[in-house]
Amino acid sequence: MNRLGIKEIEAIIPHRHPFLLVDYIEDFEPGVFARGYKCVTFREDFFAGHFSQMPVMPGVLIIEALAQVGAIAILSKEKNKGKTALFGGIEKCRFKGQVQPGDKLKLEARIIKEKGPAGVGETIASVDGKIVVKAEIAFMIML
Repeated sequence: MNRLGIKEIEAIIPHRHPFLLVDYIEDFEPGVFARGYKCVTFREDFFAGHFSQMPVMPGVLIIEALAQVGAIAILSKEKNKGKTALFGGIEKCRFKGQVQPGDKLKLEARIIKEKGPAGVGETIASVDGKIVVKAEIAFMIML
């Protein structure tokens, strides 16, 4: 297994606290897949307003966390090192559950299509084996 900590993740993608939404990568294969985790705590800034009576991680931030894991998969490929990946679009997105404080959010991305600087990643976010989000995320690599 290829494990990455925060410093190794920061060497691949440009995101930093508080917008770095991946705590560690458990395993990855450059250009093929990445599997990582976000340990969700009550101290996350977004819980102050989403929602105070029942804190829930915003769906757009779960998608962003999935995109960051996908970016690690594609940008760890030798020819893409030092580049940045941008959103190209989201297809087949389905929200199937909620993410709350105390959850360990598993984030998986598999690159299913790549043509030139563009491609698509198939992504799944889950908590305790239950899928909370599935989506295909298109990306564009900045040259």
